[in-house]
Amino acid sequence: MKKHLFKNEQSFEIDESSLESRIEFIKDSMGNTDDLFILPISYRDRKGAIIYLATIADSEKIQEGVLFPLIKYQDFDIRDIPFTAENKSRVNLQDALNALLQGKSIFVIEGWSEIYSYNTAKDLSRSPNEPDNEKTVRGSHLGYVENLTTNLGYLRRGIGSRHLQVRYFQTGKYSNTQTAMVYIEGITNLTLVEKLTNRIQSLTTDMTFSPGYIEELIEDSPLSPFPHILYTERPDRTIAQLMEGRIALLTEGSSDALILPVSFFSFFQSPDDYDSRIITGSVFRLLRVASFLLTLLLPGLYIAIIGFHFEIIPNDILVVVKNSVDNIPYPPFIEAMIMAFTIELIREAGIRLPTPIGQTIGIVGGLIIGDAIISAGLVSNIMVIVIAMTAISSFTIASYELSNTVRILTFPIMVLAASFGFVGIIFSLMFIVGHLCKLESLGTPYFSPVAPFDVQGMKDAIVRFPIWLLKFRPRDLLVKNRRRLYRPRRWEENEE
Repeated sequence: MKKHLFKNEQSFEIDESSLESRIEFIKDSMGNTDDLFILPISYRDRKGAIIYLATIADSEKIQEGVLFPLIKYQDFDIRDIPFTAENKSRVNLQDALNALLQGKSIFVIEGWSEIYSYNTAKDLSRSPNEPDNEKTVRGSHLGYVENLTTNLGYLRRGIGSRHLQVRYFQTGKYSNTQTAMVYIEGITNLTLVEKLTNRIQSLTTDMTFSPGYIEELIEDSPLSPFPHILYTERPDRTIAQLMEGRIALLTEGSSDALILPVSFFSFFQSPDDYDSRIITGSVFRLLRVASFLLTLLLPGLYIAIIGFHFEIIPNDILVVVKNSVDNIPYPPFIEAMIMAFTIELIREAGIRLPTPIGQTIGIVGGLIIGDAIISAGLVSNIMVIVIAMTAISSFTIASYELSNTVRILTFPIMVLAASFGFVGIIFSLMFIVGHLCKLESLGTPYFSPVAPFDVQGMKDAIVRFPIWLLKFRPRDLLVKNRRRLYRPRRWEENEE
């Protein structure tokens, strides 16, 4: 049987029952790559071949799970052979190419138009260790790995419900990255699911190897400094977000899950908030919000006070501040820029260098540079304290993406503070709040529950109310079933 197929975007005719014709098509389609192995085999007096990519297929699985059963059970129908490798029959030639790229092996035989594929991919994943940037004191210490099937298994294990839905997509013209969209039917708004599906299916790019590629192509406002999508490497955090009515995106080869839609306050939440007692969790979340404001405003406030509003400094402290800045040849703005730039250099160097060296650079480099720059009279000691407090505050923010955002926004606020004092800071805050109110995440309000205001949503925004009072899911997600709890603490009724 002859059929028109496409190779290099050109149509040509191929005999689907010819072994040599199909092998030649596969070799040409794969660019005659050297890691394409063709293993000849005879089955029922017919010539055949097992084809696989040696770099991503496991040769032991192929020998034990495919080759030995074919040799041993020559008299069996191929559908009755007890293969140890998972198999799928009746795969066409185009799908066989995609199967090879996923680490599978295919079996082609002379005179048969059917092609059989077997799951013989190498296990390239690592152990599921706790993510370094999302450590918690209590609760689960399990983290995602770079294998999509394994990561989805964690979610299935955590949500043992038939309502958990998984949808697969192939993204990237050349990378053919497998992407999975996960949501809970009966909770998640299907309009959001359809909207996200349309955005993913409309992706036209060569490669979507990392979640960052997908994020830029599907987010509502890519030029905004604020993140619209929440990254997490923790299955428990993903499960909690799914139960709220949100959607998760996971890709093959990445240990990050993308959560959307999200609000601005989602980036301050941590699993420890719910694994701790009510007051403790609320205090720590308030601390993160305060750290955000401190990182954003502290350098600008110092510049504005020294340059414009020194009269608000108490008299006892004024002498100390005056002695500190008297002999500095630069204005406070230049001081702040020098120190902020130095801190960013040390931080970036600590990330890029090996862990033992990076820790040494961060500690020794900060101490030596801080002491030397004060001794040289280039920067005041109070400015060093201000920038150090700013850097420490940025580390307490639960989200790495939001931490980067606030570090970037500090610089324009310093410029406005140096130019207009408190007026510049107030103007910048008005602009930021207005921008947050305007933003959307997958079409939902980004600054909810503040704008639009939602009383129920405020119970789990800046502070965490008791779990028995969190009866409803966020209003902005327009979920099918808003009620989370029905009759909590029912045991109290029985004890009265």
